Amino acid sequence: MAEPDGQPLLAEQLDTLVTVLDLARSGTARTRPEIIRHSGLGRTVVTQRVAHLIDAGLLEEGTLGPSNGGRAPRQLHFRANAGHLLVAELGATSISVGIADLAGQLVAQQEEPWTIASGAEATLMRSVERMFDTMLDTRNPNDPQIWGIGVGVPGPVEFATGRPVAPPIMPGWDGYQVRDRLAERYDVPVWVDNEVNLMALGEFRGGLARGERDLVYLKIGTGIGAGLISAGQLHRGNKGCAGDVGHVAILDDASVICRCGNIGCLEAFAGGAALARDGLAAATDGRSPYLARLLLTKGHSIEARDVAKAATHGDLASVELLTRSGRLVGEMLATLVNFFNPSLVLVGGGGVAGAGDLLLATIKQTVYRRSLPLATRDLRIARSPLDDRAGLMGAAFMVIDELMSRERLTAWIGHKSPIGRSDVVHPVPVQ
Repeated sequence: MAEPDGQPLLAEQLDTLVTVLDLARSGTARTRPEIIRHSGLGRTVVTQRVAHLIDAGLLEEGTLGPSNGGRAPRQLHFRANAGHLLVAELGATSISVGIADLAGQLVAQQEEPWTIASGAEATLMRSVERMFDTMLDTRNPNDPQIWGIGVGVPGPVEFATGRPVAPPIMPGWDGYQVRDRLAERYDVPVWVDNEVNLMALGEFRGGLARGERDLVYLKIGTGIGAGLISAGQLHRGNKGCAGDVGHVAILDDASVICRCGNIGCLEAFAGGAALARDGLAAATDGRSPYLARLLLTKGHSIEARDVAKAATHGDLASVELLTRSGRLVGEMLATLVNFFNPSLVLVGGGGVAGAGDLLLATIKQTVYRRSLPLATRDLRIARSPLDDRAGLMGAAFMVIDELMSRERLTAWIGHKSPIGRSDVVHPVPVQ
């Protein structure tokens, strides 16, 4: 990569380029004087880096900003529509896909029911790629090109390779080359992560958690998982499996074997699949007249959302099941709060998390009762406001951050886009 005058950039010049870009695209600084003030860089350096980024199509000049006594500075804007991204969130029972701009905002979104246990080939070919292709076919020829793809899956992911590793609810996915397959098909760089990490990232960068430094995003769906933001950074851990709280042992009970093969796991007693199992038992043994009637009407098994709906109608057995789930989740979360000391806990996910106030109230009550006073002094526990958008937005932010990092930006910025760049199709994790 070279300066606009054709001279190659040195290492320290690359660092300042990324600094200026980060300040502009985050909205922290909107004019050259503001960039100088926030970065500590000299006027000449900032002028050169801004010129380079404008030439690369990542920044553009706008109207004059407010004057502080001298000449009014020109506003700078990050060109969010310089490129678009394909994003996908794969859940246990549904798949969402979307198109996002370079500011992480969704410009299109689509969701369909799907069983992740159908396997990698069927899921990617018959669902994800088909949905991607449908969205691409409806785009205007003048729409921005696709610069990258971000995918979230409901299981542990080795982030360096983009491969799921022994995911309990994803049979046939272990070691599957998700990133390589999509990169080859669409000829753009691809990143894959655990869906809960992306939900946390989506809320942190574009939702209620914006401005927080330490955050826990707790997803309660078919399974249970947590995404962690620590000191303003997504915490994946050494290999990418940080936050897998659904398999924390909370009961010494061998009567239920978790899908991971162990006993006593939290999600085996408090997740959506557990609620569906216990709701069916309550319907068949007569403890829940509401669920029994529903079972006759539906003609098939009970789902977690049925238990949640029954609870809102005052069904005592369903209220008991939701309360027990909330208490078990709260006990696990209290340990995490004591250990991690977040300022905010957001609860999201389909089915169970949409169970009204009962589940969230029970979680809150348990956490505040079981955690240390100092850990809960300023702690907020709230429902995720982004709902079904959090994972897709987080997938977009993941791709944007990787593309705009120092290591990758230098590989493609001179080409005006990362499309077809072999040196960023198979990215190396930043250490």
